[in-house]
Amino acid sequence: MSLKSKLHNLKEKYKGTKMAPAFNALHTFLYLPNETTHNGTHIKAADDLKRTMNTVIMALVPCLIYGMFNAGYQHYLALGEIEAANGFLGGSFWTLDNLILGAWQVLPLVVVSYGVGLAVEFLFAVIKGHEVEEGYLVTGMLVPLIVPVDIPLWMLAVAVIFGVVIGKEVFGGTGMNILNPALTIRAFLFFAYPTWMSGDKVWVHGAVERAGTPDAISGETLLGAYAQNSSLPGIDYWDMFWGLIPGSVGETSKFLIIIGALFLIFTKVGSWRIMLSTLIGALVMGLIFNGVVDAGWIPDTSKFYGLMSVPFWQHLIIGSILFGAVYMATDPVTAAQTNKGKWIYGFLIGFISIMIRVFNPAYPEGVFLAILLMNVFAPTIDHYVVQGNVKKRMKRLKVKTA
Repeated sequence: MSLKSKLHNLKEKYKGTKMAPAFNALHTFLYLPNETTHNGTHIKAADDLKRTMNTVIMALVPCLIYGMFNAGYQHYLALGEIEAANGFLGGSFWTLDNLILGAWQVLPLVVVSYGVGLAVEFLFAVIKGHEVEEGYLVTGMLVPLIVPVDIPLWMLAVAVIFGVVIGKEVFGGTGMNILNPALTIRAFLFFAYPTWMSGDKVWVHGAVERAGTPDAISGETLLGAYAQNSSLPGIDYWDMFWGLIPGSVGETSKFLIIIGALFLIFTKVGSWRIMLSTLIGALVMGLIFNGVVDAGWIPDTSKFYGLMSVPFWQHLIIGSILFGAVYMATDPVTAAQTNKGKWIYGFLIGFISIMIRVFNPAYPEGVFLAILLMNVFAPTIDHYVVQGNVKKRMKRLKVKTA
């Protein structure tokens, strides 16, 4: 008897029981559902929610793998055991030692994120008697990419439980939540454990006992350095673009983020309007701050001067604005739905992100806060866009009937 036949027999065995949703989730993860609709008119397509989520995961995998290499690279670079990589293809970056050390630090975050999150999803499905929802497939991958690489696993587990239960399940599950679940998890960690999520420090190398070497070292991110008016020796713009810099696992390589964005746009999973408008909003806010500095309104002794004086275009290659625009702001559930609304929604995310980045030097990154804020206002934006269209059509109707 084939594996598929055995699984079908097990499906019949669990049919009608409390464990049916859990088994069906495992079964349809490998095979297409064997049920078809019988009534009404339906659009026939080869994709479903699970396949859509897997498309986003495929776009995230290169960032994850690169982040592992970078975590190991930053470790050995901080210890002085290797020289700085000579460009993106530098031999000291793409080494097995870097990958092994980075994977040792990053993969536990992925395991805990998926293990705890899916366990909560399965539990709610069994208790409530509905099918397991696939929305967490992307959230489980996003979470390890946006948290500090040295965060204690128990903190991550607590945050994941909070994010799934409070951020999604209490609203009715996937498709009903008003806040991005991954960013809800990030926000919980930020407010519950601020000393671990300050945003101006990042894990450089892990718990390796060396003679005279501390157990772990945290080094400044580029945003932290700019916020403190620090110089950035040895780091050029190409290092920022390729990702040869300290930072969160998923945010460092802007090149791979752009590749992922093109893939999502090509597969029509991600909205190019939101991505583009977010970047435009960030550039506009950066230009405004540059104008304020050039006009001499902010002295170079001001605590805001460092990030205000950053060239406006450089805001796109430092921090996580690009990662947030591609993978977070485009969440189809929590983002604006109308085309005009997407332009407004994305522009305000980019605009507010840079504003928070500059005016809150204690936490020199504002992307996740800006996206969560606009998640709340997305329905309002769509409402006024729709009402505006209704009024225009009513005016045209009155003109025709006059």
